[in-house]
Amino acid sequence: MSYTLTGRLQSRFAAVAPGLALALALHRWWAIELVALMLAVGVVLDVAVYDRALPYQPGWAALPLGALELALVYPAARALGVAAPLAPALLLYAAAWVGGQVFSHAVFPRLELSYAEDGGELRRFGPPTTVAVVAILVAGLGAAYAVRPPTVHLHGVVQGPLVIRHAQTVVGGMVRGGIVIRADHVTLRDVSVMGGENGIDIENAAHVMLDGVRVVGSQLDGIHVRHSDVMVKDCTVSSPEGPWVQGVDISFSADRAMSMVEGCTISGVREGIVTHFSQVDVRDNHISGTALRGITIGEMSMGSVSDNVVAGALGVGIFCVDHSECEIEGNTVAGTRRDLGGDPTRAGVAIEAHYYAHATLGENSVVASPGGIRAYDHSTVAHRRR
Repeated sequence: MSYTLTGRLQSRFAAVAPGLALALALHRWWAIELVALMLAVGVVLDVAVYDRALPYQPGWAALPLGALELALVYPAARALGVAAPLAPALLLYAAAWVGGQVFSHAVFPRLELSYAEDGGELRRFGPPTTVAVVAILVAGLGAAYAVRPPTVHLHGVVQGPLVIRHAQTVVGGMVRGGIVIRADHVTLRDVSVMGGENGIDIENAAHVMLDGVRVVGSQLDGIHVRHSDVMVKDCTVSSPEGPWVQGVDISFSADRAMSMVEGCTISGVREGIVTHFSQVDVRDNHISGTALRGITIGEMSMGSVSDNVVAGALGVGIFCVDHSECEIEGNTVAGTRRDLGGDPTRAGVAIEAHYYAHATLGENSVVASPGGIRAYDHSTVAHRRR
């Protein structure tokens, strides 16, 4: 189909209606923000790229163009701080894309019989539809802004434990004795935590974001998550108070939305990142000097472990265990050391599947790890090209 620029824009605004309706039905401000971002990216591409590069757009091009827009929307959402859980956000994008295709190929040609000949212009339906979509988006964003959680700025050192029982954003400062989160829609940004049994303790909470937090001197877990979904970005966990500390532990959250741990630096703990019975995406982290394992996906968890660096782990670098399903790709595992206890499953194994677990591997780099890649106790390891 040969679109005019007006046709592209009118079709774009009208086709976003299904995604916008779904976002409003979800009653989540991140959904409204995500649809607005999807529309903004699409409009920019229509004006700056598609109108010039695609004088004729075949029907099959919708799929690669949709993938391109997703590849642009995702980093833009992360950069703008849109607190969208990964799996629901992808489902929303997919539903909006499918709805847009149905409108473009089935609904619009019936509303305007000359739709194709007019280059995608909707004539009498175009302007009012565009105005309505913009008005609904502006109203939705305004409502989301009006009900956003309050922001609290911490200054200096605050004696904890700091208990958070209401939705809010906490920025800056240092808390001694730990932070306890017992509410949905909580964000910690650039907060330092010193000491505490758990540095940051999250339980029975949804849509929690930890952005740029620093945890030192915790006694059990740096970041302790139970029956919650959380996005952890650019964290630092170090200097544990004792030999049993785990960096990030996300457990018993399988019925929650997928969690994410991204861009964290974790060093000197017993285990770097641990999951039990949860869905977690672990990516772009740097984990070093662990005394048991670097990354563990365990107890019937489902997880993606991608593009991490695990260096100097004792025993095992990346561990997929106990009926878990693990996608492990693009990681660098270096210098995994043998545990002198003589257990072959801890003989400097870079990547290991254990006890009925299944690990799918793609283009990982294993360096100076004498145990290599192993599967034990009815587990399987499958290799694929990334």
